[in-house]
Amino acid sequence: MKRLSLSTLAALPSGTDLRLPDYDAADLRVGIVHLGLGAFHRAHQAIYTEDGLNGENWGICAYTQRSDAAAAALAPQDGLYTLIERGPAPAPPRIVGSLREARSGPSDPVPVPERIADPAVRVVTLTVTEKGYRLAPTGRLDHQDLQTVRDAARFGLPDHRHVTVAGQLVAGLRLRRDRGSGPITVVSCDNLPANGQAVHTIVHDFCGLLPGGDTLPQWIEDNVAFPSTVVDRIVPAATDADHADARRVTGLDDKATVVCEPHRQWVIEDRFAAPRPAWEKAGATLTGDVRPYEAVKLRMLNAAHSTIAYLGALAGHTTIAEAVQDPPIAHAAARLMAVDAAPTLTPPPALDLTAYQDDVLRRFANPALGHTTAQVAADGSAKLPIRLLGTIADRLDAGEEPSWAALAVAAWMVHMARRTDRHGRPLTVRDPLASDLARTEALLSRPPALVEAFLSHRGVFPERLHDDNTLRDLLIHHTRRLLS
Repeated sequence: MKRLSLSTLAALPSGTDLRLPDYDAADLRVGIVHLGLGAFHRAHQAIYTEDGLNGENWGICAYTQRSDAAAAALAPQDGLYTLIERGPAPAPPRIVGSLREARSGPSDPVPVPERIADPAVRVVTLTVTEKGYRLAPTGRLDHQDLQTVRDAARFGLPDHRHVTVAGQLVAGLRLRRDRGSGPITVVSCDNLPANGQAVHTIVHDFCGLLPGGDTLPQWIEDNVAFPSTVVDRIVPAATDADHADARRVTGLDDKATVVCEPHRQWVIEDRFAAPRPAWEKAGATLTGDVRPYEAVKLRMLNAAHSTIAYLGALAGHTTIAEAVQDPPIAHAAARLMAVDAAPTLTPPPALDLTAYQDDVLRRFANPALGHTTAQVAADGSAKLPIRLLGTIADRLDAGEEPSWAALAVAAWMVHMARRTDRHGRPLTVRDPLASDLARTEALLSRPPALVEAFLSHRGVFPERLHDDNTLRDLLIHHTRRLLS
C-alpha cells in the first residue's frame, strides 16, 4: 500500500467520507514553530491553524522534544496525517496539511533556535507537558536541574544542542534579536496555571544563568509576548485499529494517524507581539483574561480525569470509559467537582458549573476513544500540584475538609507505591519521581508512614500542606481504605 504524502494526496477523492485540505499544502510556508510534536498538538493547534489559515502562510514546523518517533512517522509523509474523530456526531475523517515540517529536536540538521530566528516565523507554540518546564516548587526555573545547568554552561557553543525548552527558546530569541528578525509571540498550550507567565518565567530565569549581563531580557520585554491559554480536547494514543480505519478511508498507509473526541476548546489571552493566525475563525475564544476558564478546566476536568485514572487503574480498569461506568468511581469524580472544586471557582459568565460537570463525565464515558487509565495517570507528581493541591489548600483555608480531592491524592500515592491493581496485576507507572518513591512500597502495611513519605517530598507538597493535620488524617484514612 502506498504511503500518505503530498504526491499521493492529489489522487485522493474528496467527499463526504474524507475531507482534504482546501489549499495547496505544498505551497504553504512556515510561520509557526512548535515544540512538542505529539498527538495533542496535531488534534488541536494544528487543526485550529488549518481552519483559520484565511489564505495566509501559517504552516507549522514542529520539533520533537524527547522521542523522535513522531518525526520519523511524519517526515516521509510530508507532514500529512489523518485525523479521525470518535464519539457522538463526529466530523468526517480529514487529511491535515498545516504541519509542513516534522523535525527531531535532538538531531535535526536545522536546530530549534535557527528555525525560531527565521523572520517569517511570528509564533512559537508549545505542548511539552508540565514536566517540560522544569519548574521548582517555588514556580521558578529549577536551577538544580542537571540538563538546565548543562544548557546554561554550554550556551552559545557551536557544537551544543539545547535539550531544555528554556534553553531552546532563549537561544532562538537571542539569535532572532541578533539577526533583526522582529517581534514574536510564544504561546504555551500546556495544562499549567498562567502558562504564559510560566514560559515567561523560565525564559527570564534561564537568561539569569548566563554570564556577562546580557541585554537579552530587555529585548524580550520589548519584542516578545507570552499570552496564557486554556486547551481542551481528549486525544488518546492511536491504536492498530485506528491506523486500519485510516487505511480503509484513504486507501493509503498512514503511520501518524490521530484520533480524538469531537469536542475542542481553545481560550487565548489576546496579547500578541506580532501577526498571528485567525484562530478565532476556527472557533478559538480570544479574551482579556483566561484565568476563570483556566481554573474551571484544571480544577474540574483535569482533576476529575486524574481521579478517575488512579481509582480506575487500582480497580483494574484499562480505559477511562470503563472506569466511569464503575459507580463508586463516577461518584467520587462527580463529588470532587461539585463539593470540593466548585466552591473555589468563579466561572466565566454564562458557564453553568453543574452542566459543565455533567458534560465532563459524558465525555469521559465515550467508549469510542479508548483513552487508557495508564496514559492519563502518567506524570502525576507534576500534574497533581496543578490539578488538585490548589483546591485542597483553598478548602482547608475555608475551614472545610476536602475529602474527595484527598481521595484522588491518596489514590495516586497507592498507585505509585503498590504498582499493582486490586487483582494483583502490574500497573504501568510513568512519573518523574518513580525511582525516588519506589522505596514507599515497603510502607504499604503502615498507611501513616506511607502518607508521611509522600507528604515529605517538597517537589510535590508545599510545607503548608505537609503540616496540615486535617489533610494528613484524610490521606491516611483514604490510603487505608484503598489498600484494604
